[in-house]
Amino acid sequence: GNMSFSCLEPQMVPVTFRSSSSYLALPGTSGQDEVCISFQFRTWNKEGLLLSSKLHQASGGFLLYLSDGKVKISLHKPGKALSDITAGAGLSDGQWHSVSFSAKRNRVSLIVDNDVTLSAHASIPLQIYSGDAFYFGGCPSSGNISECNTSSGGFQGCMRLISIGNKAVDLISVQQNVFGNFSDLQIDLCGIIDRCLPNYCEHGGECSQSWNSFYCNCANTGYKGATCHYPIYEQSCEAYKHRGNTSGFYNIDSDGSGPLGPFLVYCNMTDTTWTIIQHNNTNLTRVKSANRENPHTVFFKYSASLDQLQATINHAEHCEQELAYHCKKSRLLDKPDGVPLSWWIGRTNETQTYWGGSLPAVQKCACGLEGSCIDSHHYCNCDADRDEWTNDTGFLSYKEHLPVTEIVITDTDRPHSEAAYKLGPLLCRGDSNLRNQGMYLTVDNRSVCILSIHFFLLFSCTILFFFCPNLGLINIILILFTVSCVIKKFNITPSEVIFSFDVGNGPSEVTVQSLTSLNDNQWHYVKAERNIKEASLQVDQLPQRSHGAPPDGHIRLQLNSQLFVG
Repeated sequence: GNMSFSCLEPQMVPVTFRSSSSYLALPGTSGQDEVCISFQFRTWNKEGLLLSSKLHQASGGFLLYLSDGKVKISLHKPGKALSDITAGAGLSDGQWHSVSFSAKRNRVSLIVDNDVTLSAHASIPLQIYSGDAFYFGGCPSSGNISECNTSSGGFQGCMRLISIGNKAVDLISVQQNVFGNFSDLQIDLCGIIDRCLPNYCEHGGECSQSWNSFYCNCANTGYKGATCHYPIYEQSCEAYKHRGNTSGFYNIDSDGSGPLGPFLVYCNMTDTTWTIIQHNNTNLTRVKSANRENPHTVFFKYSASLDQLQATINHAEHCEQELAYHCKKSRLLDKPDGVPLSWWIGRTNETQTYWGGSLPAVQKCACGLEGSCIDSHHYCNCDADRDEWTNDTGFLSYKEHLPVTEIVITDTDRPHSEAAYKLGPLLCRGDSNLRNQGMYLTVDNRSVCILSIHFFLLFSCTILFFFCPNLGLINIILILFTVSCVIKKFNITPSEVIFSFDVGNGPSEVTVQSLTSLNDNQWHYVKAERNIKEASLQVDQLPQRSHGAPPDGHIRLQLNSQLFVG
């Protein structure tokens, strides 16, 4: 006849403990001198009651629970708590872990993940006899069950492969109310959710989670907020000055909540605020013995990446960099064979043949534009090729070519020929975000300035602005429409700012109240942020207020049709 062999695999029926009040009650055989229970669990919570039972004839009881991601068992008898036993670590990682608890007479064993190195054994001054019920995940809310009293709270997560007395529990029978009883369980499904996938923590923030929510650790990222979205640092020196700061070293975040990180600059906050970005070679450097075959090439490395520099330059109203070329029989633009003898390269990686004080594409130095070169037949002082020191010095100010990243010199190998160059730091002033985005509104025949409305969009939306109402202004209503933020409204009164929004879950609002009047003819700072976790509002230095989002985040509206107002 035909023969076949098979091994019965245990039936994998998971059960989900959906809330802290969930529990599974299973009967036990009372009075046995041995207790043996095993099961597997997975959770994101570091705390939670896994199992509890009252021992035979009121001789005590035990609690098996999670504490800081470790499994602990606490045994007690009337009037006396016995020492706890701990095993395992890092068990709140969302993965399946096995637990095996056994007790016979006064010997207790606790094994985690079938690893002897994660096991614990102890002898206790208590004779253990099994009780008539085991409670998994929690206990009924009705009745006084002292064995469930724990600071850990109920378990939220999944269990499977539950075994009592080396006999597997049929959870389908439990589901059919044939065996045991339960409350607020989801049987035959593990409903755990990975709330860190996708990771809504921006800028490298570290995501962790519990059963109901996720959390972002923003330490050392340069950003803050529920999702590490809002930059700790200002976008420019101009913004620092606007906040009342004085000259000094500051970190700036040139693209706000964008992907670029912060970097250190010096802010010279005199009448004109200058952002000063240094590079690795600001000294006067002398050059000899350079020719076409063996040119002198120097590269400049800045205290920021080229992307960070580009963002800073783009936001600035004006940038410049001083380039000085001192020469003795060392030419710049003279073309014996049609090719300049020296040149420089900017961040666009293109060769530039105009020098300090001149303009792109004209191939002249400053004296050539002004008609003041020492030899009127040439457009640079150095091209006069004299056996005495002179220079071509000036500021490069065409933003698209800045900063200078490389200089190449080829004409210092003739007798008495020598050159020296010096490149200053990159200097930028002004902030187009502050200067160009202001609005003057008229409310009740009075004017109010709304300065610098910023939108930082990714998984989150941040709105930042300053306002300065005239004295006596009663109320300001500012309504903004954006693709990601949908509809936002700010209601500003003399005593409070209200941030209202509707993203599909119905209208919500966050309010910050001020003990001092806001219509004082002074500038006031407002920052509102909405992300998948919460909405928050900050006004000046007043305490931030926030409004939590639903557990699964806000609904995102897609507004594709025309918008009609009025």
